[in-house]
Amino acid sequence: MQTVLTASQTRFLRGQAHDLKAMLQVGGKGITDPLVAEIDLALEHHELIKVKVGAQDRDTRDTMIDELAQRTGAALVQRIGHTAVLYRPSKERRQIVLPRA
Repeated sequence: MQTVLTASQTRFLRGQAHDLKAMLQVGGKGITDPLVAEIDLALEHHELIKVKVGAQDRDTRDTMIDELAQRTGAALVQRIGHTAVLYRPSKERRQIVLPRA
């Protein structure tokens, strides 16, 4: 199930992600099952992560980012260039408290 965010929640998460470094990178092999599993694990542990996508073509990059968000059930908070910020609340221990509206 895809995570849905309001505009104020997205703004809040963009601020939280500002100082984060990219945790994972999508390389030449594209989106593989082990990569999706790794992103899923990172989202469960950190809730908010940055992922670098190495595709040169902008449309290909956007498609890959959308597929990652879809397959992990995460919300796409922001995309700038080759970097995407993904958010999904942890099932076990929530660390980030989102604003209400």
